[in-house]
Amino acid sequence: MIYVCCLEEMPRYVSALRPSHLVSVIAAGDMPRTPVSIPAERHLRLSCDDIIEPMPGFRPPEHAHVEELIAFARSWDRAAPMLIHCLAGVSRSTAAALTVCAVHAEGREADLARQLREVAPHANPNRRIIALADELLGCEGRLIAAVEAMGMPDFFIPATRPLVELTLD
Repeated sequence: MIYVCCLEEMPRYVSALRPSHLVSVIAAGDMPRTPVSIPAERHLRLSCDDIIEPMPGFRPPEHAHVEELIAFARSWDRAAPMLIHCLAGVSRSTAAALTVCAVHAEGREADLARQLREVAPHANPNRRIIALADELLGCEGRLIAAVEAMGMPDFFIPATRPLVELTLD
């Protein structure tokens, strides 16, 4: 099971869900400490901004970030949940979640993107992360097409941000 949330809700969900792995995809200045219940080697800290093109003063997601994410996903045995968060739980985290899904459910990119849209109408996966993941995983455009087929997100984000749950089975 993969869960996605925002930074503000992450500590609560770490306690409630007891994930074995945690992914933080967030700007360096917002990077949280590793929760005491998560071993440091099971907390992937990817420091990047939520942009799709390079901009002065900002750090875009890079090949190295997505390579680390893919390696981390491959190390996850799925015995316990993985929790992924960014600042708002909308863009970087949902792109990272789809990347992890693509690692564990090759060829099911379209199904997983549809599932994401159903459970998270507000999801707007970061297109740069998706493009890099598609390339690095050899998806031949399937992951990009799956995200494009999701259509536009519902830009209304509830004040109490929902926990997003993705199943790989």
